[in-house]
Amino acid sequence: MITLNLLHPIEATPIQTWKFDSESTIRIGRSGDNDVILYSSVVSRYHVELHRQPLGWELVNLGANGTYIDDQQIDKERVRDRMTIRLATTGPRLQIILDASESMTPSGRESAAQPKTTKSADGRSTIMSRR
Repeated sequence: MITLNLLHPIEATPIQTWKFDSESTIRIGRSGDNDVILYSSVVSRYHVELHRQPLGWELVNLGANGTYIDDQQIDKERVRDRMTIRLATTGPRLQIILDASESMTPSGRESAAQPKTTKSADGRSTIMSRR
């Protein structure tokens, strides 16, 4: 699941929330056929798309006025849990919250590159690499 929170312009608290369970693309913009519709003159009709990728979500700017993360304009960016984006330099801010399974590897399990620690019968720890 991915959750989008529209943040209050001053207090940075959520004022509207959208939750998506199984969508592979989420469109955000001013046009009525978007998944998230934001009525602001600085928001383009089709401003941002979120695409589900094998290793998580990707954010793609489509807007003429740009999309910003930490005051830096982006074209394409991998989504991180609890990141905040701004549509245009003075437009609405959206916080993106990822379910735990959205920020893991494609199978939803630990990465195969991470070692695993096991205990033998005599209590000694052994670190094993997964292949």
